[in-house]
Amino acid sequence: MRARTSGILAGLCLLGSLMATPALLAQQEPAEPAGRPNFVLVLVDDAAYMDFGIYGGEARTPVIDRLARRGVMFSNYHSSPLCAPSRAMLLTGLDNHRTGLATIPEVLPPEHRGQPGYGMDLEPGVVTVADRLQAAGYRTYMTGKWHLGHGEGALPDAHGFDRSFVLDASGADNWDETPYMPYYRTADWFEDGQRTHLPDEFYSSEFLVDRMIDYIDTDAGSDDPFFAYLAFQAIHIPVQAPREFTDNYARTYQAGWETLRQARTLRAINLGLIPESTEAMPLPDTMRAWSDLSAADRELYARSMAVNAGMLEAMDHHLGRLVEHLEATGQFDNTIFIVTSDNGPEPSNPVAELGFTTWMNLHGYSREVQNLGERGSYAFIGPEWAMAAAAPFNLFKFYASEGGLRVPFLVAGPGIEAGRSSGAAGYVTDVTPTILDLAGLSHATEELTGRSLRGVISGEAEIAYQPHEAVGFEVSGNSALFRGDYKLVRNMPPWGDGSWQLFDLSVDPGETRDLAGERPEILASMRADYNVYAATNGVLDLPEDYDIHSQISINAFKRQLEFYGWQFALVLVFGIGLITGGIRWWLSRRPR
Repeated sequence: MRARTSGILAGLCLLGSLMATPALLAQQEPAEPAGRPNFVLVLVDDAAYMDFGIYGGEARTPVIDRLARRGVMFSNYHSSPLCAPSRAMLLTGLDNHRTGLATIPEVLPPEHRGQPGYGMDLEPGVVTVADRLQAAGYRTYMTGKWHLGHGEGALPDAHGFDRSFVLDASGADNWDETPYMPYYRTADWFEDGQRTHLPDEFYSSEFLVDRMIDYIDTDAGSDDPFFAYLAFQAIHIPVQAPREFTDNYARTYQAGWETLRQARTLRAINLGLIPESTEAMPLPDTMRAWSDLSAADRELYARSMAVNAGMLEAMDHHLGRLVEHLEATGQFDNTIFIVTSDNGPEPSNPVAELGFTTWMNLHGYSREVQNLGERGSYAFIGPEWAMAAAAPFNLFKFYASEGGLRVPFLVAGPGIEAGRSSGAAGYVTDVTPTILDLAGLSHATEELTGRSLRGVISGEAEIAYQPHEAVGFEVSGNSALFRGDYKLVRNMPPWGDGSWQLFDLSVDPGETRDLAGERPEILASMRADYNVYAATNGVLDLPEDYDIHSQISINAFKRQLEFYGWQFALVLVFGIGLITGGIRWWLSRRPR
């Protein structure tokens, strides 16, 4: 009975989301800010374009859905394909190569180490939106994932944040201070630049909201507005959520990834997020068919996706506590909320990597259906579910296809036209100039890569970019250039072939029809634009044999040698001694 009730509730929740299509969002007059507005910037980790309920996802996200109805939701917003570059662009308004975070340290080839733009910290002179707002009298706070540098001078306290409680790594366990991959020895958390530790009772989404509320309340008597950057760990690997949220999706994903991909594509068309002409690429032949899995594997993977949805719902629930607190303290009506994701869904299958299962065991992780998502468990969705979640687009995180770049984006609050959707192009570098413009600091945006979307979100303008203007992206060879309706894209192995392709996103956002052969003049012109972008921003060519997944393994192994080199050396010496002794013993036993 409980499962049936949960299914009914899930259906009602999804129906509510579907009813809130862009065409049906209630129109409201935008309220004017009482003074300088507060800002809450919410960054979800690895959320796909359709993961929020308002975008047609299965997870219950009533808080995010409510904010979307209060403001403007974008259907054509793009981030970078990888977390740290996206975060650098988000917080600075600059191209990632100009910030020092061209890629992430976990995938950096040795040839790029230390080169300009590839230092893996925010470079000297790079100014964040928090720096600028702080100088203008804003109170500035951050909780969550930083991933823009480690150590003194590289953490939020040195980049404009008055108070911060952050994880400096790409991810970590959501229940305690355990690292999530062999690249890290520990999960390091910092408060105001000093190494600190988590409480015994900890769940990431809950704690990050609690600490943010504490920071805001500490300065409650101030007349100065605040900027709050809330960078959730949800839904990054390891995917983890309390059982009460995961159980809401116990039956949601049992039909498999092909069914989900088809359903999401049709839902996106019905919601008006994409044109009716859209086709979705089928799963690549190298991916597994759901029907080919054993019954046990189907149960495990369906539960993994249920945990993924549960983690999103848990995040939304705790975000709701911040919203309720701001309402109770009279601050909500003067607060602008921006909610987005850093990139598309995570395709990694870590247990397929040599030695990873052993590493999991050594760190107390298990991957069993019975407690999946709970303390001590390790869940992930893998490439097939990531491809399904990225529907109606192609590929996922790491790659420059729409599945890796196009993500949800909404802005809500005073001075913003409510109940509206926009198909205008927007990019991650536009967030900082938009915030500064809304804060009355538009003079500080002149040297930035991005531009303010204020005209679009206020309803005063239809677009922020003219059809002839080109916008480029590059992370670890995965590259894209947008110009009007056209997109030039290159995806590297293993899921791409490294060739340049051309698509008309106005009719083919699924990137199913390569126009490179049909429109050679557009291809050549956009290749020239990309070359200008790459030269202007200091993009380095990759080594010829570079493979991003192999590089992760190599870099993780090198880090393990750094962490445990003397233990490895001791074992090696001991092993050599045993072998040498054995050979000598055997030789001594031979008849002369």
